Amino acid sequence: MSSGKILVVEDDPNLLSTLEYNLRRDGHDVLTAADGAQALESARRGKPDLIILDLMLPGMSGYDICRILRQEMTVPILMLTAKDQEIDKVVGLEVGADDYMTKPFSMRELLARLRAMLRRARMTVTAPVESAGPVRIDGLEIDIARHRASLRGSTIELTPKEFDLLAFLATNKGYVFSREHLLEKVWGYDYFGDTRTVDVHIRWLRRKIEDDPARPARLVTVRGVGYKLEG
Repeated sequence: MSSGKILVVEDDPNLLSTLEYNLRRDGHDVLTAADGAQALESARRGKPDLIILDLMLPGMSGYDICRILRQEMTVPILMLTAKDQEIDKVVGLEVGADDYMTKPFSMRELLARLRAMLRRARMTVTAPVESAGPVRIDGLEIDIARHRASLRGSTIELTPKEFDLLAFLATNKGYVFSREHLLEKVWGYDYFGDTRTVDVHIRWLRRKIEDDPARPARLVTVRGVGYKLEG
């Protein structure tokens, strides 16, 4: 039985072949693409459960592909980059990627991350107790059942992972969570993952829900501990 349908977008034929082999052996159906045009066509036609997207591609960069796909679908996206510059990782997350890995990477870690991402994609973030309705916090409303968020009545456009993170914090408002705990609960990683992923998503969320992102009043940092959503 297939664990999921995965689209791999990679222009290096050797790496593409290696990824395809290991993903199939792990029980996944695999679609492949070597450039941006193929990637967009395969994503739209194949409707994959997850996309592995290389950053450096001929014709159209992974950033551009990710930005376009994120406007059309909520599929989880794991970005691969040969660059080890922090700005490349940050930009990748900010255009809508759910996570990133830097080449060279461990195939074991990649497969573990993919399983976690697929598992999270099939789950909904649930509150510790059943809620009768949306969570409301200082003009911010998070409707988990309808997967919608608004600020003072205006809809907030969030990526899937931004919403997952906000929903988790909202249903646990007032509680402080470490980056590692958020990786486990929202991303589904036990020990895999870079905590920088959490920081970038927090920063991006603040731009959307705070009146002054430089002085956050809703999504606050507890120095030396982690983050919480003020209740």
